[in-house]
Amino acid sequence: MTEKLDLLLINPGARNQVYGKLGDSLSGIEPPLWCGLLAGFIRENGYSVRILDAEAENLSPHETAKRIADLKPILAGIIALGSNPSASSTPKMTAAGETLKALKQENPNIKTLLGGLHPSALPERTLTEEEVDFVCQGEGFETVLQLLKILRTDNESEDFIVNGLWYKKKGSVLSNPPAEPIQNLDELPFVAWDLLPMDIYRAHNWHCFSNLNKRGHYAVIYTSLGCPFNCNYCNIHALYGKPGIRFRSPEKVIEEIDFLVKKYQIENLKIIDELFVLNEKRVKKLCDLIIDREYNLNIWAYARVDTINESLANKMKSAGINWLAFGIESASKDVRDGVTKRFDQNKIEKAIEIAQKAGIFIMGNFIFGLPDDNNQTMQETLDLAKELNLEYINFYTAMAYPGSKLYFEAIQNGIKLPDKWHGFAQYGEETLPLPTKYLSSAEVLRFRDYAFDNYLSNPKYLKMIREKFGIEVEEHIKKMLEHKIKRKYA
Repeated sequence: MTEKLDLLLINPGARNQVYGKLGDSLSGIEPPLWCGLLAGFIRENGYSVRILDAEAENLSPHETAKRIADLKPILAGIIALGSNPSASSTPKMTAAGETLKALKQENPNIKTLLGGLHPSALPERTLTEEEVDFVCQGEGFETVLQLLKILRTDNESEDFIVNGLWYKKKGSVLSNPPAEPIQNLDELPFVAWDLLPMDIYRAHNWHCFSNLNKRGHYAVIYTSLGCPFNCNYCNIHALYGKPGIRFRSPEKVIEEIDFLVKKYQIENLKIIDELFVLNEKRVKKLCDLIIDREYNLNIWAYARVDTINESLANKMKSAGINWLAFGIESASKDVRDGVTKRFDQNKIEKAIEIAQKAGIFIMGNFIFGLPDDNNQTMQETLDLAKELNLEYINFYTAMAYPGSKLYFEAIQNGIKLPDKWHGFAQYGEETLPLPTKYLSSAEVLRFRDYAFDNYLSNPKYLKMIREKFGIEVEEHIKKMLEHKIKRKYA
């Protein structure tokens, strides 16, 4: 007789809604770190766990629901949280909701839970709007564990005194106090990599410009959780409760990297931390551990323009950190200050110069449509990006992600937000960004798409790409520009 499955964790499939046609080949397919972390923790506490990565397998909500029903878990937990936490949680909610509806038709007796950043930001609304039994607010480790203990012994219970848990009783919404975050991250087990389809994952195309044919053998890893900063457009604190950062020890991180390299021959690695380059001593220690092993890894990570220096850049490059993503956001100090993203303007070029001198490529992140943006400031941002001539760029539009200050301001001021959750995706047909004080949503979106084409088709950029990466990558970028994103609101 097959043992009853306690917990099935699901990464909802939303690739087409989030990326459109870009999801077919250009975007990365990333391991769902939070599903893997939760699975490892729950399994270590004696429960049986499986993961269904519907996004990696490109399953529809109905196909996902059928798979859940076939496995008959005591608890099915859908985790709306991606590998770019602030931007990738809310867009998954459409697929999560459709999966829950389909599951109610397939097997209404399976208990369901929604967790992740979006449900943490809007727990009451999520519980009310979605066909779900429980909402987990926060990271979820102890919350899911304690809920499973109750469900395993008393599946008919109506009282769930579990920190971080929201549920309904006789039509009323009930909540518990928030759960305390895990303080010592070294106590957490590894991600349950063996429960994930590791052969499916692939790096983003730009991450592998040095070898476009080697995007597989890809994983993500965390060395810290949280962020000490509090930018208005970011909602990450809805998951962690407040600004702050907790670190894993370099020894624990390298232990997991060792495992990934030896077990899965990982070559491409993303450090998922909201801000990796923060504590110089700690970063150098981890880099030394990687260098000692002589791994030939292709790594990328997030940094700020005011947290890097020459010594650190050289050390990171020696460890295989070939790409750094800088959040430059806007060329206008006033626009940045308006969303509390503060750094000295002169540090932008200096940081990029330091990194590129060390041989590190730069992914520049820019946001069009922040509240104080107008046509002139957006053009200045595009001009700055072209002047910097970075190896790749992400041009985002400002979104009022639930849990962010921009969201609360939008609600307070009656600003129209997307009708459906996948309208918060950056590359979808129904993408609807925030309007600014001076521009409509459509004007912002049109400028973003124009800027993206204008940057990548710039002869100066294509010449640099050809010289650094070869003619194949230049042709790849030209081909990429043939993918025109369908936009309903532009």
